[in-house]
Amino acid sequence: MIFAIDFDGTIVENKFPAIGKLNPDAERFIRELRKRGDQWILYTMREGTWLDVALDFLAIHDLLPDAVNDNLPSICEFYHNNPRKIFANVYIDDHNAGGLRFAAPVALQHKNK
Repeated sequence: MIFAIDFDGTIVENKFPAIGKLNPDAERFIRELRKRGDQWILYTMREGTWLDVALDFLAIHDLLPDAVNDNLPSICEFYHNNPRKIFANVYIDDHNAGGLRFAAPVALQHKNK
């Protein structure tokens, strides 16, 4: 599974441009998905210095993503390009319809018929 997860207001409390307090539900969620072998993409509006600050924060907390605002290499290989749209199985953002909720990561089961 590939998760695209927003930073401000999702992984941390939204205090942009500062870094807010780490959301313990987001931390648990990311650690669990990594333990299962899933991948995650940091999907954020931050760029430049503000992005570097966010990545430093994630590194300090041992939460570095597999990609940042970009597709994973396996997806680029599959589609033979790197489209602007970031591919993920699940998108998590504080602006999701219905609000933000971190549940335990559950594998999507695909049945081939």
